[in-house]
Amino acid sequence: MFRIKTLNSISPVYQQCLSDHDYEVSSTVENPDAIIVRSADMHNMELPSSLKAIARAGAGYNNIPVDKCAEKGIVVFNTPGANANAVKELAVAALLLGSRNIAGGIEWARTLKDAGDDVPQLIEKGKKKFTGPELRGKTLGVIGLGEVGALFANAGKGLDMHVLGFDPFISVEHAWMLSRSIEHVTNQMELLTRADYVSIHIPLTDKTKGMFSEEVISHMKRGAVLLNLSRGELVDDDAVLDALEEGHLRAYVTDFPNARLLDRKGVVAIPHLGASTPESEDNCVVMASREINAYLKHGIIRNSVNYPNCELDPVSGHRLALMHQNVPNMVTTLTGIVSKRHINISSMVNKSRGRYAYTVLELDGEQKEMKEIAAEAEALDMVYGVRFW
Repeated sequence: MFRIKTLNSISPVYQQCLSDHDYEVSSTVENPDAIIVRSADMHNMELPSSLKAIARAGAGYNNIPVDKCAEKGIVVFNTPGANANAVKELAVAALLLGSRNIAGGIEWARTLKDAGDDVPQLIEKGKKKFTGPELRGKTLGVIGLGEVGALFANAGKGLDMHVLGFDPFISVEHAWMLSRSIEHVTNQMELLTRADYVSIHIPLTDKTKGMFSEEVISHMKRGAVLLNLSRGELVDDDAVLDALEEGHLRAYVTDFPNARLLDRKGVVAIPHLGASTPESEDNCVVMASREINAYLKHGIIRNSVNYPNCELDPVSGHRLALMHQNVPNMVTTLTGIVSKRHINISSMVNKSRGRYAYTVLELDGEQKEMKEIAAEAEALDMVYGVRFW
């Protein structure tokens, strides 16, 4: 029986994939084979030697020490697309909030609570302060056309907007998702200068942190609206506040507010509601559970953020899976350990991702020999982890 530890409260829908017969799942499990986590910070957590996999029930994974896990032979998964519809719907709401000044109007209306019978008259007199343009016919620029970005771009077309899309790394799958009427631009600056509304849908990395700097924002149209439902650190707070103060930006709508942004004119601060729907949470847990089940039982890797994806048939004989450095002659070394025992390799898969690689061998030997091979391979300096079935 495999042991799964949960670091956050998760939906019981995991039972669809992790049966009581094969898995023990709880927040108190000791020596877990895998962890399911949502928002808990794992950077200072001691990782048990039993741990083989971590599944993040969500798309972002900056709460997990990904490289540290890789060097311990721990495969880290995320669940891209599981919460995409929820985030897309909030992005549509953000578009309307940023355009029509709905939030400002609501806040102002609340100040009239003591006006009694005069409220309707005051509303009619004061509402002109919150006039905002319609979306139809305006230009929406979507930066990042992954699962959420592609869905949102299509939603923009549904609102009769002209939609520009920019993503130099768009996948074939996401390209097929896009409406044909979405204009693909190859230069981000062109998108910024043309769009009335710019929406960010890219991951936070060392390269993208602070990407929306003063210089980048200066290329946006005067009076444009910036939407950020990806990560707060993608946008330079000083730059966006200065742009709002100067009137260069009309509004900044973010799902990742901080103390500096709260109560600032032009900022619509949403309290990280992007994936906060029961459907989204269920979808993420089901997807994370399926990833863990496929990996623990068969060594299949889908949606890993530190090791290469690797599709495999179910285990039919003996299977040896190794996480190791992506260096020359590694496969030769591993196959040498097997061949000197005169054991046949019936099938082999080798995949790499940056510094890390994953090799799976299907062997015709006995269980005792599998243990010997695994022990010898695990003793190699370049090997981070070994599993066998």
